[in-house]
Amino acid sequence: MKFLDQARVYIRSGDGGAGCVSFRREKFIEFGGPDGGDGGRGGDVAAECVEGLNTLIDYRYQQHFKAKTGTHGMGKNRAGGRGADAVLKVPVGTQIFEEDGETLIADMTEVGQRVVLARGGNGGFGNAYFKSSTNRAPRRANPGEKGVEMEIWLRLKLIADAGLVGLPNAGKSTFLATVSAARPKIADYPFTTLHPGLGVVAVDGREFVLADIPGLIEGAHEGLGLGDRFLGHVERCGALLHLIDATSEHAGKAYRIVRQELQAYGAGLAEKPEVVALSKIDAVDEETARQQAERLRRAIASYGPPSPAGEKRKPLLRLSSASGAGVKEALRALLGYVNARRIESDAEKPTPAWRP
Repeated sequence: MKFLDQARVYIRSGDGGAGCVSFRREKFIEFGGPDGGDGGRGGDVAAECVEGLNTLIDYRYQQHFKAKTGTHGMGKNRAGGRGADAVLKVPVGTQIFEEDGETLIADMTEVGQRVVLARGGNGGFGNAYFKSSTNRAPRRANPGEKGVEMEIWLRLKLIADAGLVGLPNAGKSTFLATVSAARPKIADYPFTTLHPGLGVVAVDGREFVLADIPGLIEGAHEGLGLGDRFLGHVERCGALLHLIDATSEHAGKAYRIVRQELQAYGAGLAEKPEVVALSKIDAVDEETARQQAERLRRAIASYGPPSPAGEKRKPLLRLSSASGAGVKEALRALLGYVNARRIESDAEKPTPAWRP
């Protein structure tokens, strides 16, 4: 299945049904009076969060969603039925914006969550509604209210506990394939990862979800390379694992490039807890690894995120996805931040009311 994380959709709720002008006509009933029924309400357009979806690819092939018009009123005081709703089924983590792309309508974060995006028009009144002591035979009825039409943006932000960041060919996809059952594309050229990927990681009897995003290059916030729009998929992460290629020309410079792009993107990414690891240490000798680690430490001291109060800065890690060296230590460091965030999230949830 192809991956699509952004889609523009046109929606229109249903018009209300028209009221009916009718009079009761039966044998031996001289003054039957008005009996026109009301029109039915138009259908709503709603978004629903469902299981089993991890992409918005369905909205590449269908961009127009229209709810049904309410049934018109009929004689004998028969009211029209309500129009059928149109439901947009979206994966967990989808955000819905107005046409300007900035005004947030809803953030779909839980399976079963449902939000009405456009309400259907009310049905019109039949002539029986207008009957009064001074108007015994009204000959008018209301048309149904028009539905609402608008364009919206759907943006998917994957829900993961931790995220992988780094320059292209830093070893992110290899690391994800090593620690999880995910099978991302791996090759010896840049930008082999063209869309985000998820994997479930198990360490010390605990599990968490790890997200891999395409590599960043200098100027990504200005649209260079694949740009920085995929960074939205790590906005919800509790921590970042920043991988630096030990075979790169200068590890400190590589670290600063990614940190600058995180700061330029905003959304709090630059302040997230970060675990920094020098990857591919099996491909360099000990002297080169030591030199690259020293460069990286100096860069972290000047560009790294501030450590939480009372917590010492995590040491620089060295790892090799090929040999497995240092992989467990990196996962344990991430798990510590993930557990802390889960505890904090549980504490923020309201306590359910006690019922006898």
